[in-house]
Amino acid sequence: MTLLDEILAYNEKFVENKEYEAYQTGKLPNKKLVILSCMDTRLVELLPKSMNLRNGDVKMVKNGGALVEEPFGSTMKSILVGVYALTAEEVCVVGHHDCGMTGVKPENMLEKVKERGISQEKLDTLHSAGVDLEQFLNGIDNVEDSVRNSVSTIRSHPLMPKNVAVHGLVIDPATGKLDLVVNGYEK
Repeated sequence: MTLLDEILAYNEKFVENKEYEAYQTGKLPNKKLVILSCMDTRLVELLPKSMNLRNGDVKMVKNGGALVEEPFGSTMKSILVGVYALTAEEVCVVGHHDCGMTGVKPENMLEKVKERGISQEKLDTLHSAGVDLEQFLNGIDNVEDSVRNSVSTIRSHPLMPKNVAVHGLVIDPATGKLDLVVNGYEK
């Protein structure tokens, strides 16, 4: 049985047994908060529990490293939708210690890309088209600095209202302890 088959078989029983009822909520976040966090597996349940969040409390946006690198990319767009269309009044960027994005080097990533069957010809074509793969595949050096940079990008976005507090935190993926990096109430 494939992983997809397992998921679909489980889902059929989940729906049949109406287990979804325990998670029903509205689409607007109860706590009027958007959280940008890393996609790390250790944070799936730990992050909400460590912040006293339940289903329906927040809008959760996830990507590798909790990064906002492009002011007009999909991550920033999701945050703005959370603020304007879904009534969020605050944003919280949550990075974490021992992040998989820390120390990611483009040369190592490109080797793995080739090992998985992507040809040098395809990489050359991307390079010829102006894609800077070294920049695109670069990781982060310091999680606190990364959180500060993401907070700054969000705060300074031309479409972000000035009255939206943007906070920055770093979580320990082993204990759930949160360290404050940026207090969004202090402008």
